[in-house]
Amino acid sequence: MKNTQTFIAILFCLVMFCSCSQTKNPYDLSNFGLVPDQKDNASPLMAKALEQIAASHTGSDTITIVLPKGRYDFYPEGAAQKEYFISNHDQDNPKLVGLPFENMKNIVFDGQGSELIFHGRMLPVSLINSENCTLKNFSIDFENPHISQVKVLENDTVAGAITYEVAPWVEYEIRDSVFYAKGEGWEHSPAWGIAFEGDTKRLVYTTSDISIGSKGVSEISPRVIKSAKWNNKKLIPGTVVAMRGWGRPTPGIFVSYDTNTILENIQVHYAEGMGLLAQMSENITLDKFSVCLRGDNDPRYFTTQADATHFSGCKGKIISVGGLYEGMMDDAINVHGTYLKIQKRVDDKTLLGEYMHGQSYGFEWGFPGDAVQFIDSKTMEIIGDQNKVVSIKAMDKPGAHGAKQFEIVFEKAIDPAISEVGTFGIENLEWTPEVYFADNTIRNNRARGSLFSTPKKTVVEKNIFDHTSGTAILLCGDCNGWFETGACHDVLIRDNKFINSLTNMFQFTNAIISIYPEIPDLKDQKKYFHSGIVIENNEFETFDAPILYAKSVDGLVFRNNVIKQNNQYPAFHWNKHRFFFQRVINYDIKDNQFDGGFDEKKDLKVEN
Repeated sequence: MKNTQTFIAILFCLVMFCSCSQTKNPYDLSNFGLVPDQKDNASPLMAKALEQIAASHTGSDTITIVLPKGRYDFYPEGAAQKEYFISNHDQDNPKLVGLPFENMKNIVFDGQGSELIFHGRMLPVSLINSENCTLKNFSIDFENPHISQVKVLENDTVAGAITYEVAPWVEYEIRDSVFYAKGEGWEHSPAWGIAFEGDTKRLVYTTSDISIGSKGVSEISPRVIKSAKWNNKKLIPGTVVAMRGWGRPTPGIFVSYDTNTILENIQVHYAEGMGLLAQMSENITLDKFSVCLRGDNDPRYFTTQADATHFSGCKGKIISVGGLYEGMMDDAINVHGTYLKIQKRVDDKTLLGEYMHGQSYGFEWGFPGDAVQFIDSKTMEIIGDQNKVVSIKAMDKPGAHGAKQFEIVFEKAIDPAISEVGTFGIENLEWTPEVYFADNTIRNNRARGSLFSTPKKTVVEKNIFDHTSGTAILLCGDCNGWFETGACHDVLIRDNKFINSLTNMFQFTNAIISIYPEIPDLKDQKKYFHSGIVIENNEFETFDAPILYAKSVDGLVFRNNVIKQNNQYPAFHWNKHRFFFQRVINYDIKDNQFDGGFDEKKDLKVEN
């Protein structure tokens, strides 16, 4: 009997080795019990399969993990539980992860066109501490999104009441005259909303963020609700409203401490946070990665609760090509580092720095050898010389995981002016990437089209920015609120098409292209923040005046662009100038074509 059991055990190991461990053949996840189109809970099977594969594949050969095409449902029960601190998201833990890729090297995960459907509150995909990994050919969605979609049926502007119909997939109940959206393990009363045109799925003109009818409500027939306290004349019958909460617990895909990552032919149809959040990673390529609806006939009007893609503290090169970004509640792409605020000068070579924003902490900020610089957050001017990190250690946690405060020892003595007496930040210059953002379509989204804050070369070309509602391209920098670095010094914006941006007002929306660092004390600034920006060969179709706003720039070229005027919306923007510059030097506006011509006295405002 003992020999028989031993033989069976050896045979099982051989079978698993032959089916799963040969580098010439793919790991077929059906061998781990994953069967499509059953609506069974795939979470525990997937977690166990990926853990076993990571443990067994220790060689340098590239292996492929294949998921048979179909629908797979992931539930919180049995999902991998992970403690992740995710930049620009709510720092609540643990996270329940559907597909946890951890400590992977040289793997290709091929979903073969599968639909990954998530339930409750989950982080769909994580890729952590991995190298040379490709994820491709699948989509991410939630059965019951946390954003509630409703359609306006009647708007009694005299009484100040709106009647609306709740979309069929939304789960809700009314308690004490309050609308509560709910799902598996969650509920909330939506706090605010975004209004979409019913026929075009564009944001309704000059509505921006709106109050919504979630209080003082009664159900007058199944799924038809009357709100006696909702007064908004712009919400005509047929308008669709995405009613939102404040939370952003997890992105659709979380990438952290990775090198050489490729995300190919992936569609994120919904995530409660961002579509993709990458932090402290090097070299990321998005090839036909999209945050999008399920085609023209999708009954939904929204995708993600925040940005489509977001890169915090990354380096190497970020490439995003061939993507469709639509219906999200913020930028298609946001690239930045994070300033630490100086809380104490320990000695001439040692500072205590702290992550300041409540959604951005808990991960490494830097490493020995990293180049850094110091900034005065009032004027956003560089203070002292560049320096290098000799050592860095967390002060409020045993390690960087979960930490906010770091004691940093530098190579050279720090400028005497830099201390806790003042408003100073530290910027890590090592963890800043080059960016190539090309051949993408960005449309029908809230707030902004794209945001870049990196000193390395940034190329934005051959994209279509179609009704982005706010600014299409923003170059920022902020050591006061989000504490997101930093100055741009080599930016090329060319061969893009801009169609009716600025139908709404949001933060930083001073023009179609807005170069807008947060500088509380601009009048006392002596130096300049951004530099080396070229905008050429673009086409602007606009109903309003502002094309380019710039603040604190040394070196700005706007040439060979075509500006076409239309009357598809009434002009409304407070900025009545084509170009509005504040503290900008060495600028050149030439060889552009303007419908109606260019009148420098009227169209160019310069404040220095």
